[in-house]
Amino acid sequence: MRKPIQCVEDLEAFRKAYDLSLELHAESLNWPRHEQMNGLANQVRRASKGICANLAEGFGKQAYSKAEFKRYLAMAIGSSDEIRVWLSYARDLGYMPPEKANQYRTRYQTIAKMLSGLHKNWS
Repeated sequence: MRKPIQCVEDLEAFRKAYDLSLELHAESLNWPRHEQMNGLANQVRRASKGICANLAEGFGKQAYSKAEFKRYLAMAIGSSDEIRVWLSYARDLGYMPPEKANQYRTRYQTIAKMLSGLHKNWS
């Protein structure tokens, strides 16, 4: 039997996105210095954390409006897709090996699918 969802951390999609954002944050700190503050590394960190932040904010508002939570879910899905583009840049610029970048891209695609399922079925 599934345990009831009482907080955002109870959502598997949140936990996966959070863990992956921590992993990718550490990875991006190894990229070139010129990418750290306003470049690609910063964009990757912001997009990955944005997934979690949108889920948390939307979940907090869902008690008042299910539609509002779905809106934040849609933004989190957008961030999941956005980060896949940034990871392609990181791969193609040589900041990470292609197999590692592709693994991250696949993991974010899985998260996006989970979020899409939540969006479709949340009531």
